[in-house]
Amino acid sequence: MNISHSFPKTQLNSKLVNLIFISSSLGLIIYLFFSSFFLLPNTQLLFQTRTQFSYPTSINHIVFGISSNAKSWPERKEYVTMWWKPDQMRGCVFLDVPLNSSSNNNNNNTAVPSDDSLLPPVCISGDTSRFRYTWRGGPRSAIRVARVVSETVALNHSNVRWFVFGDDDTLFFVENLVKTLSKYDHELPYFIGTNSESFDQNKLLSFSMAFGGAGFAISYPLAKTLAKVLDSCLERYPHLYGGDERIWSCLAELGVGITREAGFHQMDLAGDPFGLLAAHPMAPSVTLHHTDYLDPIFPNMTNRDAIRHLYKAAELDPHRILQQTVCYDRWFQWTISISWGYAVEVFGKHVFLPDVLRVPTTFRPWRKGNVFSFDTREHDEDPCRRPVVFHMNTTVLDGDETISIYKAMTKGNCASNVGSPREIEMIKVHAQKMNLGMKQLLTPRRQCCDVLPSSRREKLEIGIRECHEDEVIR
Repeated sequence: MNISHSFPKTQLNSKLVNLIFISSSLGLIIYLFFSSFFLLPNTQLLFQTRTQFSYPTSINHIVFGISSNAKSWPERKEYVTMWWKPDQMRGCVFLDVPLNSSSNNNNNNTAVPSDDSLLPPVCISGDTSRFRYTWRGGPRSAIRVARVVSETVALNHSNVRWFVFGDDDTLFFVENLVKTLSKYDHELPYFIGTNSESFDQNKLLSFSMAFGGAGFAISYPLAKTLAKVLDSCLERYPHLYGGDERIWSCLAELGVGITREAGFHQMDLAGDPFGLLAAHPMAPSVTLHHTDYLDPIFPNMTNRDAIRHLYKAAELDPHRILQQTVCYDRWFQWTISISWGYAVEVFGKHVFLPDVLRVPTTFRPWRKGNVFSFDTREHDEDPCRRPVVFHMNTTVLDGDETISIYKAMTKGNCASNVGSPREIEMIKVHAQKMNLGMKQLLTPRRQCCDVLPSSRREKLEIGIRECHEDEVIR
């Protein structure tokens, strides 16, 4: 007896469709796999590139080129030890000639670390005698400094995204440098840095040059291209003054302009830099420069001890260092401006926020007669009419919260009335450790702060926090 099995027509069609779909999918996968390796080399390259760069930029992706010379390095290397991390960083300090025992001895009283293992390796710059230099009275070493770019590229480090250049007295906040560069696509031609604080300097250079003392970054593909053409380009610019001018000119010939980042600081100033640091722009602080030529940033300290003091706070909360937060005390009508990790200004009256954000002119122009390239507010000659300043004394980390203490480091003879901020002895600031994400980097918003209820006149406590969605600072 024959037994026949019959299937509904709809069921048969469904199985047939599934079989065709599976067969087609397998065929497509096999085609794409083999074509990526044999038929479409560009597809293979794209796949490899995206796999290689699918993780965030870190300090391991950066190579440093530091310009120095055998005469200044024994003294300036102390600055580099403050930020250089030998187990994490790559790069070189470029000198004009090898160090000898006499040049390596420090002739002043500054305590210079003797352990060179904490420093970048030393490289000796190539001969530049074939290049002309016609700036009258200028330093011919500017040609050598410009070639630090191509010589750093020639070190042939692997897995590089950015080359970063600076002087031996350029002070980097490395975590903030990494965060700042992470905003940008390192596969595109970027030249990132800042202008001078001097309007006159910028005017001479079309407001488009990244100053070398502030440090600047060049993305890997742009640096590779620049290195190929740099020597031929240098032949065309014997009349320029500095090395950074030559780099700027050669990049201009390649059609690439500056991308400005407000966290780099050339600091072409004289005197007390307090105003510039107390009203820092809303961007991670990346570099400081020229601190040997300025007053110490903290009173009653040497220049270098003052920088070390600032770095202590930066180590605990690098993204927040120098970030300005403003709040208003309703009881006493005080206006309080916090430059985190550095100083607190307390105005004995209500001051509109835009006026607080303007830079107080505690300093002088780099050269007599120069003007500044940013907005400023008056710094009264009478210290008794100025806001009261409290400098950072100590900073500690308590879990995810930082507690920073600010005290007056200078005592004046100003009269202190009831309700005057001069009655304050200490300011204590609480803040959550700042961890900047991409959203905050691309669309920064100033944080808010409150005078805490437990505060008394002699001891002011302040809490920094994120602002509410519709909150205004006033």
